[in-house]
Amino acid sequence: MPGDKSISHRSVMLGSIAEGITYVTGFLPSEDCVSTMSCFQALGVNIERPADTELVIHGVGLRGLHEPGDVLDVGNSGTTLRILPGILAGQDLFAILTGDTSIRRRPTGRVVEPLRLMGAKIWGRDDGRCAPLAIKGSQLKGIKYDLPIASAQVKTSLLLAGLNADGETEITEPSKSRDHTERMLQLLGAQLGIDGNLYRIRGGQQLKATAIDIPGDISSAAFFMTAALVVGNSLLEIGNVGINKTRTGIIGALNEMGARIELLDLEGKSNEPRATLKVRSAHLKAMTIEGDIVPKLIDEIPVIAVAATQAEGRTIIRDARELRVKESDRIAALSTELRKMGADIEELEDGIIINGPSNLKGTRVKSYGDHRIAMSLAIAGLVADGETTVEDSECIAISYPSFERTLLSITE
Repeated sequence: MPGDKSISHRSVMLGSIAEGITYVTGFLPSEDCVSTMSCFQALGVNIERPADTELVIHGVGLRGLHEPGDVLDVGNSGTTLRILPGILAGQDLFAILTGDTSIRRRPTGRVVEPLRLMGAKIWGRDDGRCAPLAIKGSQLKGIKYDLPIASAQVKTSLLLAGLNADGETEITEPSKSRDHTERMLQLLGAQLGIDGNLYRIRGGQQLKATAIDIPGDISSAAFFMTAALVVGNSLLEIGNVGINKTRTGIIGALNEMGARIELLDLEGKSNEPRATLKVRSAHLKAMTIEGDIVPKLIDEIPVIAVAATQAEGRTIIRDARELRVKESDRIAALSTELRKMGADIEELEDGIIINGPSNLKGTRVKSYGDHRIAMSLAIAGLVADGETTVEDSECIAISYPSFERTLLSITE
């Protein structure tokens, strides 16, 4: 699998504000991650790229970023749009963040509001609820803040703002979101207090550069895990996949549906666990996904929906309203496009209900410019009768440039 997208973003961000040279291997050369790299280069960070998946980042220290000469373009990267303000808010500079049409529709208020409470000076459309965002660096102060919705991006933005704030920043989230930022902060020498869903970080700590080896992306692996489950007589091994416990909700969900996914060759490197996943085709049964598990597999719900079309019974997915404000309205997109293929789907305000199994039919479907919708529909096409055409599939390069090549290699 290509390198983990979340960890790739964070390796650039934290490596850039660390002291010394950070060597990154396993970097994901997707459009989103390259957007993050380009933003930090515009902020004065020297980033060498000796190979597609390798970076050499010459860190400038905690407050060493330079004012960019132009607007910072995050492309389609919601991760960059939400985390970067937390880094910039405490720097001695002025910057404007924007992105593509999709990004300018995505909500930023839940990052902007707590950053303003810390003393950040941020302006934007709809009073900072949408990009473009303008940020004037200022002296921040630590706060105590309860996240209304579990979000790794918002948590990360506030933790990194806390590094540049006076005093201590304390963040509580309602349920555990992915913890790649916490792990990488610790890898780079930061003192971070973690007590369940409560996080404390003291301002003024300097990060120390190190080597970061990025495991394969479990969100990317999810497409091929599902493919192996739904295509008869399949056997697939996927090597070096990150199995961070805040990301393995997809394995638990698929196993609950009847899969028997084996974890082989377990090891830990760069403070992130990884393993080889062994997957065989299986007779799937319906399940309910709701509550605290949702943040642990929010990115995988589109392909879980594909698995549900082949499962026996009624699959219910709730508490996933976040899907409405991703690269597309993923609830509406999945409901519309899988229904075109013959799936029995009911759209809910915060999720979907799928009655299975369905005999899918190949047809022309739309990606809505959303990489995860495009890849999920491609997997659905593997079990559909006839030919499936996914329109605007070039958006897959946002997260997984080699997806088509990999798909062909395991199905030929």
